[in-house]
Amino acid sequence: MKKSFVVLFLLVLLMPNEKKLFAQNEGVITYEVTINNHRLLTGEREGMKAMVPEFRTFKQELFFNANESLYKPLIEDDEEEEPHGGGGRFRFRMQGATSYFDQTTSIMLSQMDMMGKKYLIADTLKPAPWKFGTETKVIQGYECMQAYYTTEDDRKQTITAWFTSKLRSMLGPERYNTLPGAVLAVDINNGERVLVAKKVETRELKKNELKAPTDGEKITQEEFRKKGEEMRKQFRSGGGNVIIRN
Repeated sequence: MKKSFVVLFLLVLLMPNEKKLFAQNEGVITYEVTINNHRLLTGEREGMKAMVPEFRTFKQELFFNANESLYKPLIEDDEEEEPHGGGGRFRFRMQGATSYFDQTTSIMLSQMDMMGKKYLIADTLKPAPWKFGTETKVIQGYECMQAYYTTEDDRKQTITAWFTSKLRSMLGPERYNTLPGAVLAVDINNGERVLVAKKVETRELKKNELKAPTDGEKITQEEFRKKGEEMRKQFRSGGGNVIIRN
C-alpha cells in the first residue's frame, strides 16, 4: 500500500502542469516596429528624404489563444496632415493593419485603413518557403531559432525571422506566422523594416481582447492594391509629394 502511494505521488509530480500549458498557449506579445523611411525612398523619390524622418517607430500587439491570433496597433497614429513649403505636402495614410488569423482554417482576415476608410480583406494564408539557419539568439528570455526566405515578387525581399518552440506554433506578427513556433523578431531587407518582441505575457485573455474585425468594405487583396495605386496617381497628378504611412 505504501509503495503504491509513493508511485502515485511520483506520477502526479511528473504530470504536466495544466495551468502552465494553458498559459503558454494564451497571452499577448508586444512588438516594436521600426521602418527605415529613407531606404524606401529611391529613384525619383530620393529628394523627399529631406522632408521625411529617417526612422519611424511604433508598437503593435499580438493576442493569441490555442488556435487564433489578433495582431493590431497598440497606439493609433493620429498625426495630422500638414502643408509643407510652397510645393505642398500630402500624407497618404495607411495605418498598420489589424489582422486576425485562425490556424484551423488558415484564413487571415485583415482590416486596412486608407485615407480614413476601412476595408476588410479575407485571404487564405499559405506557408512561406522557409529555410532554417543554424544561428540562435535569446529574445525576452526565449531561445529563438533562425529561419529565412526570399520573396518571389518584383521587390525580392529577404525575410529573416527568429522563432521559439516554447510558445505555440503558427504564431507571429503580420503574415509571418507559418513556422513551428512563435516568431519574436523579423528583419526585412537587413534593416529596412524590423519587428522585435519587447514584452511576452502568457496569461488568460480578457473578454473581447481577441475578436475578429468586422467593420469595413469587403474587398480582395488585389482590389485593395489597385485602389492604393490609383490614390497615389491622384496625389501625384495634383502636384504634391506623397508620403506612404504603413
